[in-house]
Amino acid sequence: MFDFSSLCEFSRTHCIAMCAFLVPANLLVTTITLSIVGFKLPQPKLWQSVSLGTFLALVMISHVFTWFMVGIVAAPTYILLFLASTCLVLNFGAVYYAKTQTNVAILND
Repeated sequence: MFDFSSLCEFSRTHCIAMCAFLVPANLLVTTITLSIVGFKLPQPKLWQSVSLGTFLALVMISHVFTWFMVGIVAAPTYILLFLASTCLVLNFGAVYYAKTQTNVAILND
């Protein structure tokens, strides 16, 4: 059976390691996503990058919420929440932008 409290405790226990991985990974994957859109690379590459970026951002948001659940409200939690939310919005925005550019290209042909 799935034990949510054990998962939350694992997240809080290994906070430094999780943040040491998730912060650079979120930044790197979001930068790759924006580069794919900027260089107009194929859609499958964009979807792979956005999927990974969304997953990483949601993991970071979940990690931050485990701290909120135990009452830890500090600057690092808000900074990490802002970073993850920004990466999530940029990934979704990249998909939207690529889709609108594809539609514009079709209309112009």
